[in-house]
Amino acid sequence: MCIPFVYALITIIEIALVCGSPSQGPLRTVTNNHRFYDVQAHRGGRGNVVESTLPSFAWGLIDGATTLELDNGITHASSHFSWSRDGEVVVWHDESITAEKCSDTAPVVPDDPAYPYVGKFITNLTLAQIKTLDCGSKRQTNYPHQLVYPGARISTLREVFDFVACADLSHQILWNIESKINAQYPNRTAGVDDFVQKQHEIFVSSPYYKSITYQSFDWRTLVAMKNLDDKILTSALIDEDNAFTPDNSTSPWLAGLRLESFPGPSLSKQMAQAAHAVQADILSPTGTFIMPFSSHEGSSHFTTPEMIGEAHRLGMKVVPFTVNRLDRVEELVKGGVDGIITDYPNVVRRWAKQQGLLVAPKYPKQRVFSCLYQHMH
Repeated sequence: MCIPFVYALITIIEIALVCGSPSQGPLRTVTNNHRFYDVQAHRGGRGNVVESTLPSFAWGLIDGATTLELDNGITHASSHFSWSRDGEVVVWHDESITAEKCSDTAPVVPDDPAYPYVGKFITNLTLAQIKTLDCGSKRQTNYPHQLVYPGARISTLREVFDFVACADLSHQILWNIESKINAQYPNRTAGVDDFVQKQHEIFVSSPYYKSITYQSFDWRTLVAMKNLDDKILTSALIDEDNAFTPDNSTSPWLAGLRLESFPGPSLSKQMAQAAHAVQADILSPTGTFIMPFSSHEGSSHFTTPEMIGEAHRLGMKVVPFTVNRLDRVEELVKGGVDGIITDYPNVVRRWAKQQGLLVAPKYPKQRVFSCLYQHMH
């Protein structure tokens, strides 16, 4: 292929992207972002903005993420307050409210015995109690470039969908939504049925229903979601914590499966085969963990070319998490991964564009910030 033709082709593609960018709203003809390389904004892009807040998802749109990645918790199933809505699906990563990320402001009612709320599990708090928390004022030590948004609250999943739909008029953005369930300590979170039923109810009522991937480290939820609705794409998260146990007992996270029961022959292939056994559409392994030396395979990354190849052979995509170094991003993309979950979607998107990969367009700041103002006030 001659060089002038390549430049001409790139120019044509760029013009097409501009003409079909989100700034054109409903005029866009592309169905959604599936055509672009999958740069996923982890918790909205926690390297850039305080995580899992409306501002973080706003910047994920502005930075041109293909997919917004987020986590769900479920609030207290019953309430002492008749006016409080309960069992709500909220967007937050942690099982509990930590002082490193959130601050109490005031009790939701005078003399509330649950106050202060910082330090409590989400499953033990009502939505009204959670809504009093300021989770936008504290920049995290490990992310010194975070923008803070003082007063930012934890949102429900419905509120996040509503905000993004305001800026994303033609519903192009993709979603990767995790059930933050604890299979090892079940009293710390809501259970499998609660997560699957409540999340699915919101998914199907959303304009983004066909753009959602459902992910979890607890593979029981993936099985339950597929049984409920086989049209929902599922992603099997796996890392050193849920794949293995100290005493080599059956992991509570993998829906009763044991990796060694699969033919392999390597551990990398066994993990892909196990994910396929729960009908996962995507395998999402840790992209950065280094496996310790063993007599069988030696020291290597958890995510290997062998794992990627086996997953592809079985018809699954591979989208590793959470990869922030471009040298590792480059290795993984060369190895064939189908996307990258990252805290810095702007950086990974810039690199992907330089490599000639088709990247999602950025959303116009004016529109996004206008919607952000409407939905935060």
